[in-house]
Amino acid sequence: MSGGLGRIGVVTFPGSLDDSDARRAVRLAGGEPVELWHRDKDLRQVDAVVLPGGFSYGDYLRCGAIARFSPVMEPLLEQARAGMPVLGICNGFQVLCESHLLPGALTRNDHLHFICRDQKLRVERTDTAWTSDYAEGQKITVPLKNGEGGYVADEHTLDALEAEGRVVFRYLNGNPNGSRRDIAGISNEAGNVVGLMPHPEHAVETLTGPTTDGLGFFTSVLKRLVTA
Repeated sequence: MSGGLGRIGVVTFPGSLDDSDARRAVRLAGGEPVELWHRDKDLRQVDAVVLPGGFSYGDYLRCGAIARFSPVMEPLLEQARAGMPVLGICNGFQVLCESHLLPGALTRNDHLHFICRDQKLRVERTDTAWTSDYAEGQKITVPLKNGEGGYVADEHTLDALEAEGRVVFRYLNGNPNGSRRDIAGISNEAGNVVGLMPHPEHAVETLTGPTTDGLGFFTSVLKRLVTA
């Protein structure tokens, strides 16, 4: 771990919306947030990376489709494949799918409306880099806000995700966007890359969030870095 704290990079693309919130969450968890710009060609020796929510490149063409070609993504893809923890939140999840670090895609919500609400989730997997501070089956509440959050994949991919235990979160109390099998978040095979549509970075303080349930993402990865 660099610098003894855990340097967590947060990438800002043109149109990113929640990058400052993600850096704040890292700081509250005890880590050192590091600003990364989409044109950076190196990751400034960070130990992990968060791809935040928002509307990268205005969501032109398709959500996340342009961001995947940003210069910063080349070293990120290399390091993620080597085991570096990467978390994609909302638009970041879309970027991870477009980059093929995670399977499937995010499509328009089935009701075709933007949705913004506090969302209950069930934690399905706790051995990823970002979820070790939760208990399997734990119910958490974090904000959800998206217009294109419906997770889709072919049946073979969905069956593989289920069989390999790579569904990390499921929606509870109603599926907000038509995601297949109520999937809210998934991981790669190694568990170092996680993507989800809801926003844990907006649930880290009682003053501004519905809960502090999101803080566990950031404390989990810091503990992983300490023990790595």
